[in-house]
Amino acid sequence: MQTRAVAARVLARVIRHGASLDSALPDALQKVAIGDRALVSELCYGTLRWQPRLAALSVKLLHRPPRAKDSDVGALLLIGLYQLQHTRIPVHAAVAETVAGAGALGKRWAAAMLNAALRRYLRERETLDAAVDTDPASAHAHPPWLLERLREAWPDDWTAITAANNARAPLALRVNLTRGTRADYLARLAAADHQAAEIAHTGTGLALARPCDVTELPDFAAGAVSVQDGAAQLAAPLLAPAAGARVLDACAAPGGKTAHLGEWQPALGTLLAIDRTEARLPRLHATLARTGVAATVMTADAGDPASWWDGTLFDAVLLDAPCSGSGVIRRHPDIKLLRRANDLPRLAAEQARLLAALWPLVAPGGRLLYATCSVFPEENDRQISNFLAARADAHEKKITADWGHTCCHGRQILPGEDGMDGFYYALLERRA
Repeated sequence: MQTRAVAARVLARVIRHGASLDSALPDALQKVAIGDRALVSELCYGTLRWQPRLAALSVKLLHRPPRAKDSDVGALLLIGLYQLQHTRIPVHAAVAETVAGAGALGKRWAAAMLNAALRRYLRERETLDAAVDTDPASAHAHPPWLLERLREAWPDDWTAITAANNARAPLALRVNLTRGTRADYLARLAAADHQAAEIAHTGTGLALARPCDVTELPDFAAGAVSVQDGAAQLAAPLLAPAAGARVLDACAAPGGKTAHLGEWQPALGTLLAIDRTEARLPRLHATLARTGVAATVMTADAGDPASWWDGTLFDAVLLDAPCSGSGVIRRHPDIKLLRRANDLPRLAAEQARLLAALWPLVAPGGRLLYATCSVFPEENDRQISNFLAARADAHEKKITADWGHTCCHGRQILPGEDGMDGFYYALLERRA
């Protein structure tokens, strides 16, 4: 099927129907030739990355917006504008292929409208761009509520955060040190014509100069390397479980941090990985099988230990809590559309529930590492502050590091800093 039409249907599912890009895109890619899949992905990710600004432009270009049942036509216009603004696709090809997408969708009546709108943008580009950029939400391509929250939380850094959110994220890799050193794998990448650089603050991270399919990576299928952002690679060494330790990964899917824990300390006594969403467990099993890490996996709600816990305390617990995802927007641009301001109180309540439920499972002298991919204090610093105030047997182990920002409790990495995603970590220890 025609690439722009496929991308438009995916975007309509996300924008109009609230589907995640991770759920909408994979099936759609099966409908296009292998050689066209990268373009469809680029059109979907790029258009969503800039959607707030592109949507503002489309309002100025159309006499009236497409009807709800024609949301795919509206998505086509956004795709056309994205190509003209952010890709090297020749102008004539971008316009012609976008207009042709209307026919591929069975809506030939929209072709003239799309053609007129895109050609008007080309004629009046400077004026139209200046007009939409008078609105900060459009200028920074973030919905108003999100922009307001970022400015409130990080008054000195919010513009850098929005710029990082609007940038393409690098393909980051974690080298499996049980299979070889980072330097060795860097040399293997170079031999395979893949340029990469070490990710600062990690002993395992590499960032590729240009993305590629993982099947092109040396021994990816054999577990020599995994895809994981540098910030996420800090979890295992921060928790630092000892040989023989009993370890719980409480919200484990898709399994990247679980596997890293097993790679970081191959002599763990027990590694239990749980996740409440059964549909996500096959990917977790696949990750463990590929990397050679042994773990017990089960479907369970970490916040309800009575339904799964055997009563034996854990020496180390990783709680990578459900959160707003505000630190990983560059990887998941649909967050801009799918997340709402009123989600934050609900998420904060869930994080507090999980902390309260899991803390009694930590052995005296044991540790719990709290992590989110959020940049909002109510999910991070304030969450830990509230928890510590309510627990006399808990105290914070200060994280001393040359990455991120020191908070009242824990450390915060902002999106793009040292090439990493936005992440928060706080390390808690249970008093003996």
